[in-house]
Amino acid sequence: MARIRTIRTETIVLRHHIFGEADRILTLLTPDKGKLRAIAKGVRKPASRKTGHLDLFMRSDVLLTIGRNLYVITQAQTIDAYRELREDLVRSTYASCCVELLDRFTPDEEANEVLYKLLAEMLSYVSFSDNLSLLLRYYELKLLDTVGFRPELEFCLNNKEPIKAEDQYFDAIAGGVLCPKCGVNKKNSRKISVDALKIMRFLQRSDFEKVKNLYLRPKIATELENIHLNYLTVQLERQLKSVSFLEKVRLMGNN
Repeated sequence: MARIRTIRTETIVLRHHIFGEADRILTLLTPDKGKLRAIAKGVRKPASRKTGHLDLFMRSDVLLTIGRNLYVITQAQTIDAYRELREDLVRSTYASCCVELLDRFTPDEEANEVLYKLLAEMLSYVSFSDNLSLLLRYYELKLLDTVGFRPELEFCLNNKEPIKAEDQYFDAIAGGVLCPKCGVNKKNSRKISVDALKIMRFLQRSDFEKVKNLYLRPKIATELENIHLNYLTVQLERQLKSVSFLEKVRLMGNN
């Protein structure tokens, strides 16, 4: 049987960089093939039919040819351009956070339709939402659940007893909450307020329609961000570049 040499699939552009005089190397997320690296030849030429269909964050229908080291994009047609993500620096930076997290947690060429759908939905939400901080917390928990790093928020990791409605401890290395008795002297644990924990549990078990209008007090929003960032950094064993840039963008907005 002859080997199939072409693939038609949806893609989301995760990353790209210039290659040669007119080409780009792209990292694409697909629902059925996972992450792929592909070359878009001539895409930087104004006359190219692929120009404008393969920009960062875009969701497109593409035809790929199997090359020796890279896939080759021979056709591309935009499905959703998420134009707002390129016109607004803040939204673009939040989208970058979503993309970097997914990129760090997923290996190449491992299909995951749930992750593809999650990212596509999040790029759409980030395009219009006015609650971006909450949205990112929601996405982080959903992504962690999908890739197998779901933090335990219902039971104490040590004694396995149900968590009560009071301030607890969170251990990023162990992977979840500890009751006050088990967490108070634990080296890697940090306090988590009962309100922050309630929000995390609600985000973890709910869909976007239930959480999109949830209001977070600034103090709780900051607490959640710090807890999530610590957990993600521990699991990835590295800092996230997009998070650092997001902080710079926020500081620019306050000046």
